[in-house]
Amino acid sequence: MTEPAYSRVILKMSGESFKGDGEFGLDADTLHFVSQQIKDISDMGTEVGVVVGGGNFWRGADYEQTGMDRSTADFAGMLATIMNALALQDALERVGVTVRTQSAVSMPSVAEPYIRRRAVRHLEKGRVVIFAGGTGNPYMTTDTAAALRALEIGATALIMAKNGIDGVYDSDPLKNPEAKKYEKLTHYDALSQRLQALDSTALSLCMDNSLPIVVFDIFKAGNLASILSGEHVGTLISDEAK
Repeated sequence: MTEPAYSRVILKMSGESFKGDGEFGLDADTLHFVSQQIKDISDMGTEVGVVVGGGNFWRGADYEQTGMDRSTADFAGMLATIMNALALQDALERVGVTVRTQSAVSMPSVAEPYIRRRAVRHLEKGRVVIFAGGTGNPYMTTDTAAALRALEIGATALIMAKNGIDGVYDSDPLKNPEAKKYEKLTHYDALSQRLQALDSTALSLCMDNSLPIVVFDIFKAGNLASILSGEHVGTLISDEAK
């Protein structure tokens, strides 16, 4: 079997990607589709960690605008990520994947606490590890959590799954049909042009540690496996990109 292009990755999924065509909540068909894509790359020999968002249940920024304390709103969002992690865990197990969920927010009755060395050991044994609860701190997005976990576990790439958008554009392609897609970018260019591929804290972490980022549309079947096969899919953000 050909060695995968990346031996260990963090896949970042937004909470919105789990709701399918609904306005909120979870869609069973979407969970099954995503789980099968993850199974495919795990079967290729890639060690897979997944960081999930919670926007299909709760968006802290929206509640902050109504006057809610920011820390309180963010902690509620962390609980939403745990709900998504448990749903994804169940969906992965249904397609035959061995999976462990670790949470940065202590909730021992439903998830392991996040312990870096234990997470690495799970990955070495071929288990998929879902990281829930963000970083466990308010004012930090799940994008930042994904970058942090990727660096902590020694991932060779951060894979940013988008819902219906196949890469990084110079403006919102859903609003501007003339938006230009970037095939490759440096971290610095993505930061300086404020391209919204992921938040600036996450981008800075990846830039400072030379961690490549791939931004792609997960809902095109086979895209994730193609990335791990070494094909160019979506947009690559890296030190070497020109």
